[in-house]
Formats: sequence, C-alpha cells, structure tokens
Amino acid sequence: MTKKILLLGSGELGKEFVIAAKRLGQYVIACDSYAGAPAMQVADEYEVFSMLDGEALDKVIEKHHPDIIVPEIEAIRTERLYHWEESGIQVVPSARAVNYTMNRKAIRDLAAKELGLKTAKYFYASSFEELKEAADKIGYPCVIKPLMSSSGKGQSVAKSPEDLEYSWTYGCSGSRGDIKELIVEEFIHFDCEITLLTVTQKDGPTLFCPPIGHVQKGGDYRESFQPAHIDPEHLAEAQMMADKVTKALTGYGLWGVEFFLSHEKGVYFSELSPRPHDTGMVTLGNTQNLNEFELHLYAVLGLPIPGITQEHIGASAVILSPIAGKEAPRYRGEEKVCSQPNTYLRIFGKPFTRLNRRMGVVLCYDKCGGDLEALREKCKSLASKIEVY
Repeated sequence: MTKKILLLGSGELGKEFVIAAKRLGQYVIACDSYAGAPAMQVADEYEVFSMLDGEALDKVIEKHHPDIIVPEIEAIRTERLYHWEESGIQVVPSARAVNYTMNRKAIRDLAAKELGLKTAKYFYASSFEELKEAADKIGYPCVIKPLMSSSGKGQSVAKSPEDLEYSWTYGCSGSRGDIKELIVEEFIHFDCEITLLTVTQKDGPTLFCPPIGHVQKGGDYRESFQPAHIDPEHLAEAQMMADKVTKALTGYGLWGVEFFLSHEKGVYFSELSPRPHDTGMVTLGNTQNLNEFELHLYAVLGLPIPGITQEHIGASAVILSPIAGKEAPRYRGEEKVCSQPNTYLRIFGKPFTRLNRRMGVVLCYDKCGGDLEALREKCKSLASKIEVY
C-alpha cells in the first residue's frame, strides 16, 4: 500500500496533502523552486529546481522513480508528464488533465466548444493589436488574463480602451512559462462565485462536496465559506457540468471546479484546477467528514470513499503579509485567535514574505443550521488580528 509520491509544488496546499499522505504511511518527495517551502517541512525528502526546466524535471523523476506524480502548481513542463505516464507512473489526475487545465486556452475550448458548457464569451490575443480587436468585440468592461497563471497573477479588468495597454503589459508579465498569449473574457455580472469540489474515483461514482462560496480580490482568494447558498436547480446544473468536464479530462483525484452564478442567467463554467483548491481550505475546519486533502489522497490511492457529509458550517479568512522581502517572518496576535471556541489557526511556514502573500488562514466552524454570515464576520475579524512582521 505504501507508494512513493513525487509532489510538484510545495506550497500550503501541498503541505496539507503531505500531512494527509503521511497519516496513511506514504513516502513523499516535495519539489519546488525554493528551499524551505511549506510541504518540504513535512515530507520525507525534497528537491529544489525549476519545474519549468523540462530536463531538470526528467532528472528528478529518473532519480526517485516515483509510483505517483502529483502536480500542485501550474509552473511545470506538463507535456513531459505524458512520457512518464506512458512509462507506467501514475500522473494525478492524468497527464491529459494536467496539460489541459494548466492552460486556459485548452480548458476553455474543451468546455465551450467540445462539451458545450455555458461560459463567458471569449477571444484570444497574442499581440496588443489582437487584444484591442478582441476587447472591441467583447465590449467593456472585459476581463483579461494570461493563458497560464495562478492566484490572479496578471489578471485585470479593462473598463475602457485606455486600460488595455496596462492590461497587456500586466497580463504578459504575470504569465507563467513561455506562453505570451492572453484570454479576453466577457465580464459576467454574477451574484456569487462558488467552488464545487469534485472527486473522481477509480472504482466508484463521482462525488461532490457541499458548494463553497468565496470572495476574491485581484483574482486571488480572500475568504471562503461552506455551504454556499445555491438554488437546487443551479446546484444540479453545476454538478452536471463538473461531472462532464472531469470525465472528459480523465483520471482520479479531487478537482476544484469554479462557477459564476446569476439568478437570472443561471450557471457559467469559469475555471478548473485538477487538485485541491485554495478556497477548499475551509474544509480543514471540521466542515466535512473528510477534508479536501484527504479526499484527494483517497482518490489518488484508489481507496473507496463511501460518501461526503457536511458536519458543520464553516468559514476561512486568509492572513496576508503587509511587507515584502522579510525572511523568517514572525507573527503577533496568535493568542487572540486561539482563545476563541470552534476556531483554528494555520500558519503556513513560508520562509519569506511578498506583499499580500498568503501566510496563513483562520478557520471557524459552527453547528449545521447556524448563522453563516456571523461566522464569516467572526473569521475575518480574527484573521485581521494576526500581524506578520
């Protein structure tokens, strides 16, 4: 049962996955581009290298001969994983899924053109002139993103033609890898956004976690809460879309499928991550019988998951760094959070800060049927009491 797992990306999500893996006796090698990354602190071994260097990636795989490769970030030469999957190594969820979802062009065309899912109108732009043409077709405001990025990097909203020059420069600078192409999207006037954590199993039905609502700022997650209120017919539509796209991508694991919800226009497919989702950290706070990292591990190992149940309502709020370039950061205010009932504090252990970098999260929970709005406010208030210095 013990497997050797090569984890590509060692941030806070990777750290929680390693913790889940170690609890089931697995052996993990954590990889990232810098030393001391959160997952490295709890793994059996670690490797420091750029995963955008295909030759370096191949050498690490050859060195360790893992049973399973688990990508946790986008900045990977994902096309190399086809070869390793063909050689007999399990790629999570699959090499096809990782390659499609690491590139917004591939996943959007699959969703909209091949599967017929409802998405925002979109065009691609590989030059500033193409960007202007696309924005004119879409209309203003429009959303502009790199084809390959994460955590909102390079994402902006152009409200007029005067904003396009900034959006082009910012989008290209925020792109990961060597792809300099942007996607220009219709701005959807939605009522809320949700993440539907979806679990595909080797020998079992596709399962769905209770929907998670979230709030983003600058394209990056700031708070999440579970369960999000959603009309039953909209939830059924979202589950149908999530089931359809994950089946098309193939493989086993947990997926973070994001949707826009409009009471008037229904459900729009937005994006998909083939791994645990940052908004799903709320599940670390006793909201489910199994948190998202445990669900991912069970699916990866082919272990049966009898079902997913909501145990509590929950909220999460991130702790951001107000400073950049601080090594071995310290924290104040922990006692203010830890003194509260039904509350957890998680410090990620990142070895240095960047401005507005996520450094930790506060998790609060209450009985099912409790006041979710009050819980959200409590969680945000407690997160604001932690000072990073």
